[in-house]
Amino acid sequence: MEMNDKIRELIAVGASITANCQPCLQIHVDKALKSGADQQEVSAAIEIGNRVRKGAAAKMDEYCSNRHAAAVPVAGGVVMEGNGYQFLGP
Repeated sequence: MEMNDKIRELIAVGASITANCQPCLQIHVDKALKSGADQQEVSAAIEIGNRVRKGAAAKMDEYCSNRHAAAVPVAGGVVMEGNGYQFLGP
């Protein structure tokens, strides 16, 4: 299936929201409008991006809460390792 520029840019609008990239959003909204999208279509793409972002954030919050509750406490807090660095958590 071949996508036209308008559809591609509307998808990029939603992806920009989920990526939390304000400059990307500005660029792709402008490109979508120049490619023939109307304001309602842009608003719909933004709403879809917001819903995906909020859903993903809620699942990450839930996952983090469960991981935090299962962590083994050590003196001064919880030590977490990642990328070769150690972080002291609450």
